Amino acid sequence: MTYKKIPESVQEFMNEITQLCGEEHAGWAENFNAAFANTLTTTVKRQADGTTFLLTGDIPAMWLRDSTAQVRPYLVIAKEDDELRDMICGLVQRQFYYITIDPYANAFNETPNGAGHQTDHTKMDPWIWERKYEIDSLCYPVQLAYLLFKNTGSKKQFDENFVEGVKKILTVFATEQEHQYSPYTFERDTTRLEDTLPNNGRGSEVGKTGMTWSGFRPSDDACRYGYLVPSNMFAVVVLGYIEEIFTEILSDPQLVKQAASLRKEIDAGIKEYGKTDNQGGELVYAYEVDGLGNASIMDDSNIPNLLSAPYLGYTTIDDSVYQATRKTVLSKENPYFYEGKCAKGIGSSHTPENYIWPIALAMEGMTTKDKAEKERILNSLVANDGGTHLMHEGFDVDNPANYTREWFSWANMMFCELVMDYFDIRVEG
Repeated sequence: MTYKKIPESVQEFMNEITQLCGEEHAGWAENFNAAFANTLTTTVKRQADGTTFLLTGDIPAMWLRDSTAQVRPYLVIAKEDDELRDMICGLVQRQFYYITIDPYANAFNETPNGAGHQTDHTKMDPWIWERKYEIDSLCYPVQLAYLLFKNTGSKKQFDENFVEGVKKILTVFATEQEHQYSPYTFERDTTRLEDTLPNNGRGSEVGKTGMTWSGFRPSDDACRYGYLVPSNMFAVVVLGYIEEIFTEILSDPQLVKQAASLRKEIDAGIKEYGKTDNQGGELVYAYEVDGLGNASIMDDSNIPNLLSAPYLGYTTIDDSVYQATRKTVLSKENPYFYEGKCAKGIGSSHTPENYIWPIALAMEGMTTKDKAEKERILNSLVANDGGTHLMHEGFDVDNPANYTREWFSWANMMFCELVMDYFDIRVEG
């Protein structure tokens, strides 16, 4: 079942945003209404068992990461709308069902139909669309379960699959602190090196740091070095959520102890190994490190990225290392920062050169206190929508009529969240 019409609570919220935008920002309202409605009417598929499957958009699979970001802005309405709350709860339940099938997979099928990348050289399953191991794929469902509780009081999502899934998450995070002992390998028959792992599918060599290893970035592109710093930041925050959930809601002192130990070890690893000097000699967070002395100064457009550290709850906007990092990644020192005739921002190895991502622009706006800067970014997003009133994956900084992915729900909802942020409407927690 999909939404045949916009729920009344959602329509009322869209009307509220339209009023707040007024005539001055009528373009924001037009795009907000198109994007905010689009996710519900085109990607949400309620299942007979009460769970929720979410299409990523133009790919017929559900990503653990994307699906969380796709519904996050609805949490501000779900506190007053039981049906919307249940839809999001159903999504969490389906996410954790998938995690119990395989915590190393990043995207799943609606049914065990064997669709997706079944020829990859890894341990595939008919439920799995793709098995690229990414730390954030395990972080996002925990975040959604936690935020659903904080915003609505719902506890239904904390079921048996949730408990089993969290145990698998902790096991994987701990296993990948010493990746040489991991059972996970991944290889794809392809000429695109970003879609496969070297070294017989194990990735480049790493040393032990306390951080947890990731095969792929949130872009689904392979990590150059195995310790992806922003994803480890996200893991630290989410492990704190697990401690709170299993202390205050689900009593399991042993699991709390395990989560707390992992959180401290990963955080210590970030602090000791996850920083480097930029070209000006300032201390900044590295994007990736290997624990063997190598570090990359860059940022990718997909979240979690370094830009998103305060948004995730790892640090504050005012933190001096974060500010130095922000200045660096929003400059030409970041190989994926592009500036052209129409726009500037962060792109990705996942899309062509000189293509920047609305997701990254929205995050840039949500991690500044400068209202004028938020306004500039919103104006840029609307002006560069290719005339569609929706967001895309990436667009050409010199010609926004050139873009990738006409239907990309994650980007739509990040735009909506920035509009909400501008008017001081935010998800609690």
